[in-house]
Amino acid sequence: MSAVTGTPLLEVERLTMRFGGLVAVNDVSFTAMHRQITAIIGPNGAGKTTVFNCLTGFYTPTVGRLTLHRESGIHYLERMEAFRISQKAGVARTFQNIRLFSRMSVLENLVVAQHNKLMRASGFTVAGLLGLPVYRRAERAAVELARYWLDRVGMVEHADWEAGNLPYGAQRRLEIARAMCTEPVLLCLDEPAAGLNPRESADLGALLSFIRDEHDVGVLLIEHDMSVVMKISDHVVVLDYGRKISDGTPEFVRTDPAVIRAYLGEEEDEDLPPDIVGDLPDVAAKAGAPQAGEPGGKGV
Repeated sequence: MSAVTGTPLLEVERLTMRFGGLVAVNDVSFTAMHRQITAIIGPNGAGKTTVFNCLTGFYTPTVGRLTLHRESGIHYLERMEAFRISQKAGVARTFQNIRLFSRMSVLENLVVAQHNKLMRASGFTVAGLLGLPVYRRAERAAVELARYWLDRVGMVEHADWEAGNLPYGAQRRLEIARAMCTEPVLLCLDEPAAGLNPRESADLGALLSFIRDEHDVGVLLIEHDMSVVMKISDHVVVLDYGRKISDGTPEFVRTDPAVIRAYLGEEEDEDLPPDIVGDLPDVAAKAGAPQAGEPGGKGV
């Protein structure tokens, strides 16, 4: 039975990540829903990738609870080792920099992503070495799943190519296909549209919408391309200097003054606070600047 759209998939509660005296993420909370695309946006250095690193086990949060709900049970990600987050909780991830096995074929990249299933079917190598039927069935299923995702990303004809010889945009799509071969419930994508041209970005948006709608997968997306974010996202979370400053629908976030300030900055012609205005004559006097009524100063 599939999860119901609009029910919580991931709950991030009071997430804080400190590196010595540096607070990279500060008391961030949000909820990502089943079968929805949740985008995390913000200026460079806002803490977006740090959130991903906490969710996927690269970092252990200083404070906070990360709860993943799936039909098999509840998983507290902050307590789990990184490999178990993928294997048991069903969280898959791509990175800002492409991390394919460049000397393997396109097809092999997708089959190796299913190594957990294949290792179990092989009895941890014995059945594989002997070529037992249970392993051969698992291997055929792995290849079929790989070919399914090659078809979805339009790369069947490139199945035997070395992954490193693919064009950049195709490598991006292959990374997403490889992540989907792990059959996740939550797909975390770190800037998947980086370096893509407008047509490739539109194709990416269509692929992510297909994954959300047809595979019961929640998508968590870090992205700077606002044309992609605003078109396909159901929910947007905005970070700035490690804090959450906005959280809502794309329509709400695009007009939120806090978001506009984070991206465009503050106006400089606002009135100064009274306590600062009162201190200005003393500051000017210490600096030797002419005061009102003095030569070179403004008249009283």
